[in-house]
Amino acid sequence: MIVATGSNPRTLPGAGFDEKMILSNAGALALTEVPTRLGIIGAGVIGLELGSVWRRLGSQVTILEALPTFLGAADEQIAKEAAKIFAKQGLDIQLGVTITTISESNKSVTVQYDGNDTSSRTLEFDKLIVSIGRVPNTEGLNAAAAGLKLDDKGFIVVDEDCRASLENVWAIGDAVRGPMLAHKAEEEGVVVAERIAGQTPHVDFNTVPWVIYTAPEIAWVGRTEQQLRAEGFEYRAGSFPFSANARARALGSTAGLVKVLADAKTDLILGVHIMGPFAGELIAEAVVAMEFGGSSEDIGMICHAHPSLSEAIKDAALAVDKRALNI
Repeated sequence: MIVATGSNPRTLPGAGFDEKMILSNAGALALTEVPTRLGIIGAGVIGLELGSVWRRLGSQVTILEALPTFLGAADEQIAKEAAKIFAKQGLDIQLGVTITTISESNKSVTVQYDGNDTSSRTLEFDKLIVSIGRVPNTEGLNAAAAGLKLDDKGFIVVDEDCRASLENVWAIGDAVRGPMLAHKAEEEGVVVAERIAGQTPHVDFNTVPWVIYTAPEIAWVGRTEQQLRAEGFEYRAGSFPFSANARARALGSTAGLVKVLADAKTDLILGVHIMGPFAGELIAEAVVAMEFGGSSEDIGMICHAHPSLSEAIKDAALAVDKRALNI
């Protein structure tokens, strides 16, 4: 048996989803008209994606985030650049806020909160999206009676091969540890099927790519620069802006950059971070390179078509050794 029950959007106490005024991600995609004033609680991946979409469609978007830092999971340099770009686009992102009360009527939702300066504030929205993460969909499994072990957050406990605590029971995807990403779940599903068939595959979480489908897109794989510093890695970094990339200029989409992080001694690629046009497509090259133990020089020595967005990855890789060609 393979348990693949997925996840549900996390609710905010006192603000359950009615999908009319207070929306989950599903409700936010089912709106029949563009709200004039849209509030979003949570500046994570889903909150930013939805905010970016509705801002481009004409909404006045305010995003309230409890954490004091913006996009803490992403590389610091990318996050700072993204914050500037989103601000220019008109996204009002407020950090370090504490929600105190949420009340709704037939026409609006009122949010009272404390700002990062502890001052009390009130905003009124036509619609409110709550995007504060997701929780594993395991409550209805009757796990305790069956003897299926869950952790304190409701995830099914599995080993590195996705075996659960019961014999011949496996679990994958959002119901288990690891990033809550559809492509991670798909890889685990294939791995489990192959293991049941007697093969020995694996999933390397360090090479699972992350993508935020904003405009511009943000994508990364591997470690961030702040993680490398915290872990004491000696590394070199190279970056290249899309403003110097011919294809990006032709597309009229020059915001963002590519950043490559490599081991200072071996040149092994440790992480690649992209913000710019089609970042979610471009990151695949970095995933392949890391899966095969590639170096920044390996990418830098590969011929990339001109003009192409992928040239920015080549130039960022060359920039690790201060040899970028097109800047």
